[in-house]
Amino acid sequence: MDATGFDGMASLRMDRDRKGRLLAASLLACASACGASTGALAQQAPSTSALALAANADVDTTAATTATTTNAATTATAPAGNAATIDPQATASLGREPRLVTDPDFAGDAGRLNLRESTVDGLAKRTRLDDGSAPGIRVGSFILKPALSTSYNSETTRSGGTRRTRGYIETGLKGTLTSDWSRHELSITGDGIFQKNISGTGDEKPRRNIDARLRLDLSDDTTATLSAGYGFERESATDPNAVANALEQAGIDTYRLGAGITRDFGLIRGSLNASFDRKTYGSVALDNGTTLSLTDRDRNAATVTGRIGYELSPALIPFLEASVGRTLYDLRTDSLGYERSATSYAGRAGVQVDLGEKLRGEIGAGYETVRFDDARLAAIDAITFDGLMNWSPQRGTDVALRLATTVEPSTTAGQSGYVAYALSSEITHQLRDSVVARLAGGVIFRNYPSGSTASDERVLSAGAGLTWNLSRYLALTGDVSLERTTPAVGTSTDVARIGVGLTLRR
Repeated sequence: MDATGFDGMASLRMDRDRKGRLLAASLLACASACGASTGALAQQAPSTSALALAANADVDTTAATTATTTNAATTATAPAGNAATIDPQATASLGREPRLVTDPDFAGDAGRLNLRESTVDGLAKRTRLDDGSAPGIRVGSFILKPALSTSYNSETTRSGGTRRTRGYIETGLKGTLTSDWSRHELSITGDGIFQKNISGTGDEKPRRNIDARLRLDLSDDTTATLSAGYGFERESATDPNAVANALEQAGIDTYRLGAGITRDFGLIRGSLNASFDRKTYGSVALDNGTTLSLTDRDRNAATVTGRIGYELSPALIPFLEASVGRTLYDLRTDSLGYERSATSYAGRAGVQVDLGEKLRGEIGAGYETVRFDDARLAAIDAITFDGLMNWSPQRGTDVALRLATTVEPSTTAGQSGYVAYALSSEITHQLRDSVVARLAGGVIFRNYPSGSTASDERVLSAGAGLTWNLSRYLALTGDVSLERTTPAVGTSTDVARIGVGLTLRR
């Protein structure tokens, strides 16, 4: 073969070698870029020889092949679950800023050191499940969830041989404002009910409540709480203290303050709480055209409660509780000349249960005594039962059981008051994804001390409701309820209600 042929073959070999080097350099540059963006490439940066190879295609193809093989092996051994993250140290050694990840579920993790854990199979894990509820409105570092409802209702009241019926529009506004802080928490809840009669006769029953609670995380073992609230309601016509010949019962304003601290001492948990309540009563218009002032019922009540519990397990904590309280009326004597200020003492033993979403709450029993300043008023002694249990027998079904014992003062001459035992339950069941049914029932026993001229009473209540969520923002509601008050002496009073309405949420 002549020189021309040899020269041609040599030139062909050189072109081929040069193309091979260029191809190897391109592959290496691509592998380095992909490793920086995916973050699945372990914890080491590409070597200096690899960078030089990317910059100069005339280096030895053996070095290029070795670097590419090493890079590919590192990629192959990286965990699949971390494929959507990056290594800030590796990218810093390349002199580049970390690139944005392409997985939307992990897009907020770019540049973070404490990355979220992935699932076992490497699939993206959602951090928040969409339960179909309204998402709320972000207000700075708070989340606001308001709801506005309106309904048409019919109410029928029967007592002895009398019967009254009224139709009314009820408008409700409620909402929650909750902080989104890394430490501490401030939550504000409020609701209001406004009624307007459009037919018939009967008392309108407005109601307003607003409560604020601030939790302070002082340390890992110590938590403090501060609370404040206000409430308004109209006294029920079936209440023992209601005015018999009133055109409309008195409005009651309640002001609430509270403070407490809780600390864990290993297996022992202790808490100390103080509360202050003030109740004021409005005047009552009588059917004879006169007005009755109820300022002699205005009072302040303060209570201090201490509790100590022992953690048998995280799910079971028995406790002992003791409290002392003092009630002071604005007027030393009421309109009948009785001093109704009193001191109360109470003790209780119970257990806290926390089995997750299946069963959670507390229940306890104890003893309470109330001593009045007026010697003519008999002391009230009562065995008490209190508690709240939430039970979920299956997904979509929730049962709430409540027990409460309260001592209520009286306005009758010579009567100190009565003990009210209340038992109520509510069952909610999700019939479908968008339909929720409710069933509620309760009983209240009002027991007067022995020797009292007043008679005991029993109040039974039952109700049912249905909520159809047309969307996460709009729901159709329907409710029906029945309440019967039966005194030991006298006639019973029945109140039946039925209503249908709409609820708008955000």
